Amino acid sequence: MHEKIITFASPIFFILIALEFVVARKRQRHLYRINDSLNSLSLGVMSQIIGAFSKLFSIGMYALVLKHLSLFSLPSDSVWVWISALLLYDFLYYWLHRMGHQTNLLWAAHVVHHQSEQYNLSTALRQTSTGPLFGWIFYLPMALIGFPLEVFIAVALIDLLYQFWVHTEQIGKLGWFDRVFVSPSNHRVHHAVNDMYLDKNFGGILVVWDRLFGTFIEELDHVDIVYGTRKPLRSWNPLWANLEVYEQVWRDAWHTKSWLDKLQIWLRPPGWRPADLMAQSAASTFDIHRPTYDPVMSKATTWYCIVQFILLLQAATHYLIVYKSISALNAAIYLSWLVMGLWCIGGLMERGRIYLLPETLRILCILMMNLLTASWFYSFALSTPVQALLTATCLISLAGLWLIFSRQKTHGHLPH
Repeated sequence: MHEKIITFASPIFFILIALEFVVARKRQRHLYRINDSLNSLSLGVMSQIIGAFSKLFSIGMYALVLKHLSLFSLPSDSVWVWISALLLYDFLYYWLHRMGHQTNLLWAAHVVHHQSEQYNLSTALRQTSTGPLFGWIFYLPMALIGFPLEVFIAVALIDLLYQFWVHTEQIGKLGWFDRVFVSPSNHRVHHAVNDMYLDKNFGGILVVWDRLFGTFIEELDHVDIVYGTRKPLRSWNPLWANLEVYEQVWRDAWHTKSWLDKLQIWLRPPGWRPADLMAQSAASTFDIHRPTYDPVMSKATTWYCIVQFILLLQAATHYLIVYKSISALNAAIYLSWLVMGLWCIGGLMERGRIYLLPETLRILCILMMNLLTASWFYSFALSTPVQALLTATCLISLAGLWLIFSRQKTHGHLPH
């Protein structure tokens, strides 16, 4: 249910993003860069298609605890159950979010949402693909109390959808609203890397939790907010965006000699390193005035990546609607093809000529599947007109790909 509602809400998200883009241009505030926005949207798409499987685990754990360990059986038709569920969920989200900034294990998942050096509505859709691995633990008190599964899923969706609109610089301070609810003003602070703003304003819907537990700070008019992370990603690769912190922490855990440090590094704050590794190399310093990551893209590159992303977005929407009705093997192949496409787009935006081969193979897979099986991922028969359209799309894509990228100087590389 969750992914389908997000899927059908996506057109509204894109309309609002377009509206914000127009307003920003009229105000002479160009807050969108194609490469950054495509990267954020790619990460959002990836989180949804991978989350279609990973969220089954987190929801399954909630259902298991609810069935065997719940203290009460709360009715799903009570208004007070819904209100209290939303309040409790938001309270627990505050602590998950706060711990997500204070422990490496959770930061490794949450960092994805903070990597963009822009702040606009596309940033709201920039979500992690690994969050469901551990985040479910924080919501088990709701299952123990006995909130029904459908209530839990619904309030989680409400909390998530609410947070979309606060990712904008086009809405200023809102007076009393800023003191009670999460708003664009105090959420801008949360995304800042300025020293005074770091690790503040963790609330989802209510900022009251931050006021109660000492993590609230008001946005100051005279301070220019700088967005991103203290260790900038500097890549458009959506796979690397999801794995960079895991890789960094794993590498340190592997090389440190202390077994205690190998374990505790996962629960330590981001940036913490074992003493023996600190002695070997000095900690890197953060430059708040660093240049924004923005590799040059030609118009042809830009349009190729935009068109391919739009095509992948349609395929991802189809996948989220049908994945439960096809075999697990075909769903896995379909998912892998989608992820590969998002990975290739990120690499091509970095002018990575080495992505020519995987992008060619991705398109050829569809072309050959279309011509040899007359089906879409061996699950949906294609009519003759659709086959012809798909063949033409693949051939045009291949021609455009090689004409645009085969002579470009390389910039990107496989790890990033």
